[in-house]
Amino acid sequence: MKETTRGLLNITQRQLSWGMLHRIIYYQLYRGGLCGEKDEKKEVYHLERAAIGGHPGARHNLGCKEAENGNYERATRHLIIAASLGHEPSIEMLKANYTKGNVSKADFAAALRAHQAAIDATKSPQREAAEKWEKQQK
Repeated sequence: MKETTRGLLNITQRQLSWGMLHRIIYYQLYRGGLCGEKDEKKEVYHLERAAIGGHPGARHNLGCKEAENGNYERATRHLIIAASLGHEPSIEMLKANYTKGNVSKADFAAALRAHQAAIDATKSPQREAAEKWEKQQK
């Protein structure tokens, strides 16, 4: 791969990450009313943009918003997607909803498998060595 192509890829990846970060910041600002009055429409808009960009926390928050609005089916879908990205709070919320009977056994099982696959995908000898070193430092 040419050096210029690699550089452009790095810039694009940084821009995507920065764009998601901006969406989360805007979501927090509109949620807290720090941009004037609270604006739920803009809050949800920026949350949706971050979720589309792949931010698992944003996807989880969308699930919470849908549950608050009574859209439990959509809330479950958002939580399953976030859990499949390895988001621990989403799998915990799905577990709680499964015990209440709000999530089907098939959906919960699929979410658990996807969550475990995401966690396994992040494992590497380098990470394990870094975790071991970090524990030794404490």
